[in-house]
Amino acid sequence: VMDKAGVESAHIIGAKTGGSVAMRFAADYPRRTRTLVVVGGPAKPLAITNPSPIPQRDRLGSNAPREMVEYWNTLFSRPDREGVKGLGEAMSKFDLAKEGVLQRISAPTLVITADRTKMHSVEEARAYQVLIPNSRLVVIRSDAYHIAAANADECVSHTLAFLKEQKQGH
Repeated sequence: VMDKAGVESAHIIGAKTGGSVAMRFAADYPRRTRTLVVVGGPAKPLAITNPSPIPQRDRLGSNAPREMVEYWNTLFSRPDREGVKGLGEAMSKFDLAKEGVLQRISAPTLVITADRTKMHSVEEARAYQVLIPNSRLVVIRSDAYHIAAANADECVSHTLAFLKEQKQGH
């Protein structure tokens, strides 16, 4: 996509499964990655089924409006079978720490996680974050896993402050 758009390098941002993809991209293409931001990731292998084994309330947190939860339930009720199969296969095959992916990330990196999500602990997020050489962890107050949706304003504020700081540092 970057080649097609004529973009040499970019700020790479990914949430959840996209965070895992973004970390692999940053490790494999260091010159193309200006900075990396990972929100609520990386994803762990888990079964993707309908109904989802993880209630949307756990994904989106107790502060998510009812309409948001209903929207995500509707989205999960009609999954693309091939996409779900491909995602499941991809997620079952990677362990970014074991593969050495995290250690190869050279871009300045911000990892954002929630303090009370049921999907993983702050300690689990810190365990992979510390393997990324030039990185830091920001913990926001939330019980959501999908903090990019549930705590979008906070995630954007932290991301923009991080990008501004990196720009001033260069």
